[in-house]
Parts: sequence; C-alpha cells; structure tokens
Amino acid sequence: MESVTTPFIAEMRKTPLNAVHRRLGAKMVNFGGWDMPVEYPASGGLVAEHKAVRSRVGVFDVSHMGDIRIRSGRTPGGALAAVQHISMNDASKLAIGQAHYSAMLYPTGTFVDDVIVHRLGEEDYLLVINAGTREKDINWVRENAKGFDCAVEDLSDAYTQLAIQGPRAQELLQKLTDANLGIIKNYWFTHGTVCNLKNTLIARTGYTGEDGFEIYVPSDDATSEMVWNKVMQAGREFGIIPCGLGARNTLRLESKMALYGHEISDKINVWEAGLDRYCKMEKGDFIGRAALERAKAAGVTRTLVGLEMVDRGIARDEYCCCNENGEVIGVVTSGSPSPTLCKNIALAYAPPAMSALGTAIYVQIRQQRCKAQVVATPFYKRPKR
Repeated sequence: MESVTTPFIAEMRKTPLNAVHRRLGAKMVNFGGWDMPVEYPASGGLVAEHKAVRSRVGVFDVSHMGDIRIRSGRTPGGALAAVQHISMNDASKLAIGQAHYSAMLYPTGTFVDDVIVHRLGEEDYLLVINAGTREKDINWVRENAKGFDCAVEDLSDAYTQLAIQGPRAQELLQKLTDANLGIIKNYWFTHGTVCNLKNTLIARTGYTGEDGFEIYVPSDDATSEMVWNKVMQAGREFGIIPCGLGARNTLRLESKMALYGHEISDKINVWEAGLDRYCKMEKGDFIGRAALERAKAAGVTRTLVGLEMVDRGIARDEYCCCNENGEVIGVVTSGSPSPTLCKNIALAYAPPAMSALGTAIYVQIRQQRCKAQVVATPFYKRPKR
C-alpha cells in the first residue's frame, strides 16, 4: 500500500513513537513527509528485521497511515452507498467485523489510492489509507461523498498503529489482550482490551505476507510508548525486534503487494496492475467503472510481471526494461535483493506478449543490459503452519 512519494515539507511530521525510534538508534528518513525509521542497525538492520518477520515476529510503527471514518446520517445506508461509490470492491458483502482490500479510482480508472475497508458497524466504515497520500485521499473522500447522507471524519491523528507481524505474532499479542485471537480470521477484526486499554481495534491484517495483527491505540506519546514497550517485552521470548520501512518494503515485494507510486498510480489502471480480483464490476456504478469497461474492451498494452535476475545486478525502481534487441519495452516498478529467496527480484511493467513465464527481459543497469526472466508471483507464499 504505502507511498514513498516525498514532497517538500518544511518540517517533517512525527509519529508519537518518534523519540522511541531515535533512542533505539534507528536510521531515520523522510518518508512522504514523515520522519520514519528505515532500519535499526543495533538489531542487525534490514535483512535481520526481514528474517525476523518471516521466521519469528517483528513490530512496525505504522502510525503515519491515515484513517477515515464514514458513518450514515439519518438515512440508513448512506455510508454504504458512499463507500460503494468511491471504492471498487463490493462493501455490501462485508460483515460487521470484516475488512477487505480495495481502491479508490479516478474517473479514468486509475488509482487515487489503495485502501483497506473495515466494517465497524451496521452504518459505520473505517478506511485505512496511505501516509504519503493522506491529505489528497481525505479531500477526495469528502468531495465524492457529497450527496450521500453520511459523515466523513478524519481520524488519522487519533491512533498509534502498530503492526505485529510474523508466525509468532498471535502468541505474543495473546499475552497482552483478553480477546480470543485464535478465532479472528485473516482480514477480520475485533475490539478488546490490549495492555489494559479497553475497546482497542485488533485487526488480522498487515503488509508483509505473514500472519499478524495491527492494533490501534490512543495516540498520546505516553500511551503509545507504554504499548510499544509492553509489546517488546512480551515478544522477548519469541525473539522480537523492531522493524523499519526498509524491511516492510522487501517483505511486501516478496509477497507482491502493491505500493502506491510504483505498481499503482494515477497513470496505471486496475487491469494493468492485475488487481481485477478486487474490482467488482457487477456491483453497479462506481467512480472509474465506465473507463475500466472501455479499457477492458480495448485490451491492455502492459501488464505487471515478476522478474528474477539471471545476470548479476539488482533491478532498481524505474530502471528501463528492454527486449533482446535493446528496445525499451517497460520499466521496473520495485526491485531489491530478496532476503528470503537469496535472489535479486523485481516487479515490472511489460507488454502482455512478454509476460509468459521464462521470457527473457533485459534490465538496463547503469551501462549494462542484464538478463532477467519472468517468474511466477508472488515470489514468496507463507507456508501453512
């Protein structure tokens, strides 16, 4: 989900845990206008953090994400109608306590942002949005919810959001809550007491491809630090370490999770991004639907593929992709060494004719064209445990 677009902002914004990250010696970066930890060298850095999430458990501060609540007014169904209008998945299928992946689209069928929609109550929805697009998204929702009997509330600064991710995440969090985590399915959530904080939202969601939970606690500094410390203490027996945005990026890349500004943007449509399974054309009209119908009829000219480097070299974001004759045929959207697979991997846009598994694609790395091949995605699938 998250955008790495970094506009000029005179003073970077800080999460309530900023001082904690600095005390831990985190390497901090400007991430979409936020002062955020990219890695914690004292814990071993990006690769160690990545491997901790894959094999044990790690914790991320994701409080920079945005939260938009949409509630019906006097007319029942106003919130659902608004959510259906502004997002492409079918929110009418959500039960109370369930969430799904979706996206908000421009009339062109391209992406405003991808979102997680939670159904909090009968007439109550929570949209979790990206940090780098927060203000744009909120304005978009407010503008396009006009005409529906609903209230739009920006709760982005109300919560500190922690992502506890990895195969030991449930065991860790269960020590801190009275909620029965074992009955919460993937992309479902509940409310319970966490670290003595009542009515805490606990969602079985994440952006790593691993099992895990995201918890939403009050955003004051003291409460946030108390919860962080209790999570770290409870996770000590499982080998928990704090994780930064660097590991978050490599984890989501291995799992082929889209990143705004890379795999999805205002210039890429749903069909090209391969996210059509989340786009419910049959639900009725929504913003971007007409354009998507036209685009589907015309056929796509590019599609997202997974690449594994054959030659030595790392395919980085925005590197050109070529055919064997050296003609530019596409671009890398995300690329990195894979700590899990010990290979150099990437996602790239290429013509459909070059999307078959095993197809050779050449990545322009500095002055060399380095061979890669199209491989199946996601690169990594969580094993059944």
